[in-house]
Amino acid sequence: MSTEISINQTPSENRFIQKTHEYLPAICHMINDTAQGSLPALLPLFITNYGLTYEQVAIIIFFNTALATVAQPFFGYLADKKTFWQSVPLGILICGFSIASIAFVDSYVGIIMCALISGFGSALFHPEAARWVNAIAGKEKGKAMSYFSVGGQAGFTIGPIIGSSAYIWGVKSLLIFAVIAIVAVTLYLVLKPYKLAAKAERKVKETSANVTAQNDWRSFNILFVTIAARSICFAVLNTFIPIYWITHLGQTTASGNLALSIYFVCGIIVTVLGGTLADRIGYVKAIRYCYISLVPIMLAFTLSDSYWLSMILILPLSFGIFTQYSPMIILGQVYLAKNIGFASGITLGLGITLGGIVAPLIGKLADMYGLQNAWLTLNPIVWIALLSTYFITDLPHLKIKSLPLKNKV
Repeated sequence: MSTEISINQTPSENRFIQKTHEYLPAICHMINDTAQGSLPALLPLFITNYGLTYEQVAIIIFFNTALATVAQPFFGYLADKKTFWQSVPLGILICGFSIASIAFVDSYVGIIMCALISGFGSALFHPEAARWVNAIAGKEKGKAMSYFSVGGQAGFTIGPIIGSSAYIWGVKSLLIFAVIAIVAVTLYLVLKPYKLAAKAERKVKETSANVTAQNDWRSFNILFVTIAARSICFAVLNTFIPIYWITHLGQTTASGNLALSIYFVCGIIVTVLGGTLADRIGYVKAIRYCYISLVPIMLAFTLSDSYWLSMILILPLSFGIFTQYSPMIILGQVYLAKNIGFASGITLGLGITLGGIVAPLIGKLADMYGLQNAWLTLNPIVWIALLSTYFITDLPHLKIKSLPLKNKV
């Protein structure tokens, strides 16, 4: 990640503090998504304790994502109007404390409320955090965004592991999410990275005072097809992998959560590679190659009845789902250069939460026809996304307009 703007301008800081500033966005993203990522691992517990159906547990994910789906673009729009750095620590606290609150509820409705509030916290966090990364990234935006994305994937990897403590020590162990959130927010408030981001944004405005950014809505709308497809695949797999391992493959709860963790650990690795790869070969090509690989892999995974085959297919499946994430975020910010916050709200918000709206439908199909048959619906979605990548380009159709001579430096 380029640190010319964000770090070299603070020579009084020692090397440790400099590196902390560089990786702090990823750390905050990880803590925020650790709370969010714990929910799928808790679904089998909810099924056992409350006798829920597939559709009902999917509704928990729906409420976790429904509010965020609407709120994230809205918060992104507000961030474009006026920076509100407080949304980063507030979002982390809301996510952590809402998941911790599950320890004190004793009903299905109570769980839904906790999931809903956690989704609101996530919506508050992501748009401003993405603007923060964009401000300090320098020229290597793909690499910088991949680090930030890795933080989120790490959170979704660690979340199920920490959430599994509820099976061992009881639901009161979920209070650890509140403690983790407090530690992260304390670090953020001590380091004050929002001052660094503001300084970087001012410098960018000064150096680009003679040009105005333009929005390319056509390319962004087509890109949204791939965003939606990834979101649906991500949410459905994230929700049902542990349940599928238990009910269809005959494995234990620990084995199901292990499969989900392997899926996300692999995702962490390929997310970093995805950002670097996109910087070299182009963002659209990186996304296209992901869907080319997903076409056969998704079909094989959704048809598999073998534990070992399913476990092996987790690896290339993770490659196809996660490698495209950073390129999508960057393309969205490039296509909507005038509204980076709004673009981030769509790519980071709908890029995760839209699938949560579809998950209950898949759950309903699973109750009617079996989970494996319900999963087959992911295959045409992957095909549509692949075709859409041939209608967008890495160089968006933007016209950079010069400002009047009197405004030039």
